[in-house]
Amino acid sequence: MIAAVRNRLTYSNAIATMALFIALGGVAVAATQLPRNSVGTKQLKRGAVTSAKLAKKSVINGKLGPSAVGPGNIGNGAVTTEKLAAGAVIASTIKNSVITTNKLNNEAVTTPKLGKEAVATAKLDNEAVTSAKLGKGSVTAAKLSDEVGPLLGTLKSGQTLRGVFDMGAESKAVRGATSFQFPLLNAPTTNILKVGQTSTPCPGLGGGETTPQAAPGQLCIYTTVEPGDLSSLSIDIVNRLGFGLAAFYPAADEGNEVSGLWAVTAP
Repeated sequence: MIAAVRNRLTYSNAIATMALFIALGGVAVAATQLPRNSVGTKQLKRGAVTSAKLAKKSVINGKLGPSAVGPGNIGNGAVTTEKLAAGAVIASTIKNSVITTNKLNNEAVTTPKLGKEAVATAKLDNEAVTSAKLGKGSVTAAKLSDEVGPLLGTLKSGQTLRGVFDMGAESKAVRGATSFQFPLLNAPTTNILKVGQTSTPCPGLGGGETTPQAAPGQLCIYTTVEPGDLSSLSIDIVNRLGFGLAAFYPAADEGNEVSGLWAVTAP
């Protein structure tokens, strides 16, 4: 049998057999003996890196390109605290309106997970921030708009209270009192203006003459109905809780009345 093989062995058969072994051996080396750092971007197939291939906290700020996180990249409830490295999420890595309520686990977004100014208005979908998404004590007085009145305590600095007053009686002296909706820190400075009058601390009745204005620390009382025989209108009492007015007439008459609008602004 050996003699038969020798008789059929040619140069071309030998070269072909050697080439086959070399080729098979090269594949084995490539598959089992890859050197360190030899697999780069070009060697990875599209979609090869799945969630299971990523170690915890491996996706950090520097690994995300601009607007890299889109709606299709996040499963419902997938973003939990332990998946994010500190400061990993910044504004430039999130597309607008991507973060919706169902993408976040309750209390997943803690302070160390957010970069400075990372959460801008455009990054939040409408009604995305629900009560369950807010950490305990996260809504402080400093977080409230100036248009939100105080829930407790005194009127916030720069906020204005407004109202009306209307006094009348068949008497020479007519008195009335008004309480502020919220107390002030201190008693304001009072200003009484006759019909049509304005001043620097009391610039007027505002739009539609129904939005009386007052400078910080000032109480402005604008009369709008004032009979011609009114002798005087003066402050009877004023403090941080409200004010009282006194109107005087030369004679008792059923037409003795005075009314108007007022505004007070906290200093």
